[in-house]
Amino acid sequence: MFSVKPLKPTFKSYLLPVQTDLKKTPQPPIKKLEAKLLPGEIVVNEVSFVRKCIGADSSHGDLWGKLICTNFKVSFITHDALPKQRFQVANRLLGEHDVPLACVEQVVTVNDAKGKQKVLCSNQKLKFNPTELILYCKDFRIIRFRFDEAGPQSAKKVCLAIAHYSQPADPQLLFGFEYVGKQYYGSLGERVNGVDPGGGLQMPLFDRPSEWDREIKRTGAAEWRVCSINEGYIVSSSLPEYFVVPVSLADQDLKQYLCFFTAHRIPLWCWNHPNGSALVRMASISDPLQQRKLDQRICSAITKSHPQRSDVLKSDLDKNLPNIQDIQAAFVKVRQICVIEPFEESEEKWLSSMESSRWLEYVRTFLKHSAEVVYLLEGKHVSVILQEEEDRDLSCVVSSLVQLMLDPHFRSLTGFQSLVQKEWVMAGHRFLDRCNHLKKNDKEESPLFQLFLDCVWQIINQYPAAFEFTETYLTVLSDSMWIPVFSTFLFNCPQQRTENSMDFAKSKCIPLGEEKALRFPPVWDWSQQFTPKDQALFNNPMYVGKGATCVQNGTVKSFRRTKKNYSSTLRGMPSSLRNILMDGHDSLTLTRRNSLVPRLKPDFSQIREVVESPTERFFRDWVSRPADLQGMLIPQLLPSHLALWRLYFLRWVPEASIPKGGPVTAYHKLSQLADEVEKLQSQLRQYKGGSTPTSNPSAPPSDHSRMYFKAGSTHEPSSTPEYLSSSFPFSPVGNMCRRSILGTPLSKFLNGAKIWLSTETLANEAL
Repeated sequence: MFSVKPLKPTFKSYLLPVQTDLKKTPQPPIKKLEAKLLPGEIVVNEVSFVRKCIGADSSHGDLWGKLICTNFKVSFITHDALPKQRFQVANRLLGEHDVPLACVEQVVTVNDAKGKQKVLCSNQKLKFNPTELILYCKDFRIIRFRFDEAGPQSAKKVCLAIAHYSQPADPQLLFGFEYVGKQYYGSLGERVNGVDPGGGLQMPLFDRPSEWDREIKRTGAAEWRVCSINEGYIVSSSLPEYFVVPVSLADQDLKQYLCFFTAHRIPLWCWNHPNGSALVRMASISDPLQQRKLDQRICSAITKSHPQRSDVLKSDLDKNLPNIQDIQAAFVKVRQICVIEPFEESEEKWLSSMESSRWLEYVRTFLKHSAEVVYLLEGKHVSVILQEEEDRDLSCVVSSLVQLMLDPHFRSLTGFQSLVQKEWVMAGHRFLDRCNHLKKNDKEESPLFQLFLDCVWQIINQYPAAFEFTETYLTVLSDSMWIPVFSTFLFNCPQQRTENSMDFAKSKCIPLGEEKALRFPPVWDWSQQFTPKDQALFNNPMYVGKGATCVQNGTVKSFRRTKKNYSSTLRGMPSSLRNILMDGHDSLTLTRRNSLVPRLKPDFSQIREVVESPTERFFRDWVSRPADLQGMLIPQLLPSHLALWRLYFLRWVPEASIPKGGPVTAYHKLSQLADEVEKLQSQLRQYKGGSTPTSNPSAPPSDHSRMYFKAGSTHEPSSTPEYLSSSFPFSPVGNMCRRSILGTPLSKFLNGAKIWLSTETLANEAL
């Protein structure tokens, strides 16, 4: 046998040997998906491996994460990030994918295999394992979650938890009580960290006599006084502790009259015109036998408070305006048209559906009636009483709109907030019932506050430079109704807040110290929700206000308004329009500016032969003078003048979002221009004072501006930023999508198509 030498190995490895020491091998950290909880917030149930649907037709782009239900919100936690989200307003109380339970309108579960769908209510059983969850929200969002990879029992439990906790059975189960108890009160009754909710606000809350006194002096209501007969709510549970009444009415008289008014709601002073006329609101008189006597006594007291002893006229809102059920039905139809139903291919179908909802018709009706009251106060110098059954719903809308049209103070941000606080919160509007926070009685639900905000937006849309705040502010204010931590929107009246918070404090052994009840933060403390940067979105760069600065001949001056200014310069409609009548039945109708009527009908002499009524003369004088943004404002009310509030109704519809378009494009440019003007004015002031402004290129940019978009910023492109859209500052991504709208009625509407009411066509507008 042959002997063979073993061959030497010829393979050479150029790779490093594998590390066998596990201790030296770095392991990537695994981040747990945990919800950020507020004080008093606890996790009720959760399920992992949940998919949040982003696209309409496929799962491409969907987000994976954990769905959590707490006693405050529905929270979706994910490591994935949505594209181009840096423009979205970040709420300090809510995460990017969070929905407050109070905002959930309906909880719908779906099982694909069995083809079943069920709307869950509180304490209901679910007989099938859900594969999909759809949340219909009160702010017009629709959000979908899929449970394809999640545990079926865990998915069922979290759905039942959401349905249960979104429908609390008692006001004290609303999250605000737990939050306030943990956030602001310690174990010894002292304030935690010395926090005083609302204490640093620069606006009145009208919960003390001194604030009513200041309002009396501001409006020059010399013959009115602060009444305190309701201290401790011993007289009426729905009235504030302090309110304003005529000087000639003694407390003893008021106590005698109380029992004859519905819910003991005696007449309340709202506002005084510089000419002495007063705006008053009151409930109806429940005893018919006392009707005439009380009317005479109340009217006599209001007449005595007028310098010229002018007459008093009464407006019965229940007879002249739609009821709360009709308003709710119209709102539901608009939501169905804009959000839920697929957009039809027929333009006539979509526009007629919008018309048949009657929402814009009701907006127009309230604006008309408010304009009629404005005419009485301004033109006829008479006082007006707004009468409603309980004086807690329709009167809130009308009284607020009248004051907004007449008093420029209420068009400032602070003034508007004080107006809502005075005419809604302290006057006892049923926010708990009208918002249906407890989901107890759908018949009591009605979007009166949303209707009011829509009316305000219509006026802003026609007079944008007359208001200090923007439509973003109005939208955020509406959204805050569904964050149940603010006293502003959580109760039916101040007394209910006091009673429930005292009971809650006792049950939880929360020491209140010297306070009567838990102090809930008001929504007006915007720092609780937004950073100063995001709050800058509330500021209107075009605002021409009392303290607005201007430059004349190189000198910085401030605009100042005299008392006569805001009632003397008027703007209205020509007297040739014969559809303006002022009586108990006809409504006030205004024409659009720059009408083609004079060109189409040169022979105006024949029309002018008709005798001109005082109402027509009043509005002819108003339209003939230059516009005064610090004067009286009357909205134009033909159907073509009213528009759908797109940011509010269509902001969550992905197909309706216009990239780099919509009002935000103008806001972007105006903000930059206003910021540049502020910087130039600052430099002028420094030069005038003898000091030369120094510029340091390496210094960080100043953040003192009130504008969201800054001028001359290095990171801001000269053109419209890519991330801006008509939904700014909200993101429609993550809401239920539908098929493309190109060529459909919605696309035409977004491009300028008008919504016409059948009763007033374009032909009628030219008459």
